[in-house]
Amino acid sequence: MSGLRIEHDSWVLVGDGEKALFFRNQGDADYPNLEVLRVLEQENPQTSDQGTDAPGRRSDGPGPHRSAMEPTDWHMIEKHRFASRIAETLYKEAHKGRFSKLVVVAPPVTLGDLRKAFHKEVASRVVAEVDKTLTGHPPDEIERILSTKN
Repeated sequence: MSGLRIEHDSWVLVGDGEKALFFRNQGDADYPNLEVLRVLEQENPQTSDQGTDAPGRRSDGPGPHRSAMEPTDWHMIEKHRFASRIAETLYKEAHKGRFSKLVVVAPPVTLGDLRKAFHKEVASRVVAEVDKTLTGHPPDEIERILSTKN
């Protein structure tokens, strides 16, 4: 990835399946200064803490044999749902005219979920996508990572 130029007043979403940070670039394209606008977090315990049922079983056809079914991964389901919540938040903000350009930074799976969930009003404002997990980094480090040429 070459250094990303984030224009003044552009929004930057840094998210994953459990946390989303919304920033506005108060600086310019050469020297970004990301200001935190909003933080969304979701408590998402491990699947073992969310459900205790044993996986179901199904018949293999005629005869007494039965096979176990794949257990439901509630933790992953909630990560996918959280991407929809992020997309809905961005849609409301875009509809109010709060941003005209959006940079999306998320791990590949979340990025895919967001692409599917974005309303066309949000999708049309996306100017760049970065497939990285940066939710655990402070804003100044996010600025450095996004603007550094790799």
